[in-house]
Amino acid sequence: MANSNPMDGAKEIQTMLVAYAKQETIEPLKSLGKFLAWGIMGAVLVFLGSMFIGVGILRLLQSETGDAFAGGNFASTLPYLITIFALVAIIGVLFSLFSRAKKKVLS
Repeated sequence: MANSNPMDGAKEIQTMLVAYAKQETIEPLKSLGKFLAWGIMGAVLVFLGSMFIGVGILRLLQSETGDAFAGGNFASTLPYLITIFALVAIIGVLFSLFSRAKKKVLS
């Protein structure tokens, strides 16, 4: 009969549990972190792109329409309202395209 120390078995179990916990928690969190980093970077770039599109539309309306929006209080706010409407319309079109593409992928 071999003389085995019960503490050796406990140390082995502890080592196995620590390795298993690392495998099941740390590794998925690392991959989630990479996924999250790409998502945040994409969100920042989409925000910057939409901001530049909005400013471009606004500057186009303000500089290329001459005196069409000059004058009263409401007339001077029209370029801003048109810009907001254009951005909401762009978001709506993109949302419908992404929804349609998602349905094709899922079916």
